[in-house]
Amino acid sequence: MPQKKRIVQARHRARELAVQLLYSLEIRPEQDLDECMSVFTTWGFASDAGIDEDVKNYMFFLVGEVWRSRHTIDDIMRRIVTGWRLERMVAVDRAVLRIAVFEGFLKEEVPVAVAISEAVELARTFGTEDSGRFVNGVLAKVLRFMEAEHRGGGKKTAGTGNDKIHAISTSKDSADS
Repeated sequence: MPQKKRIVQARHRARELAVQLLYSLEIRPEQDLDECMSVFTTWGFASDAGIDEDVKNYMFFLVGEVWRSRHTIDDIMRRIVTGWRLERMVAVDRAVLRIAVFEGFLKEEVPVAVAISEAVELARTFGTEDSGRFVNGVLAKVLRFMEAEHRGGGKKTAGTGNDKIHAISTSKDSADS
């Protein structure tokens, strides 16, 4: 199998596992991140000996970074999703959206179109009948928001994920003032 196709498949599998692990963290808030990851890789879906190290490593990267960035990601979504509290979202949809916003918009690990396409597919796989459309609609709004932030001249919206996080947090802080 060509290397690029193997990487794409490994990342897709890592995202599938990351959604499940983020869901677990969401519904069991008393669990800490390290404990949850340990249990998941020892006893959960990621305990399968057939899962290669690239999949586990990318899953760990996604889960750790998304979980640590969730408040920033949630702030972005709260500004975009009007008339709908994040707490009322299906937990799986929230996990999928967090991964896509982190991976495609904040960290720029993948092109935005890839992040959206993967998120829609994950939402269809793990969410409700309407999850794919819902996730697609929210991410379209995130895209418009991020483009407006970039045009609006935030501190810096291109470059590293941390710069984008800072620019979004700064613009939110100034909007709250």
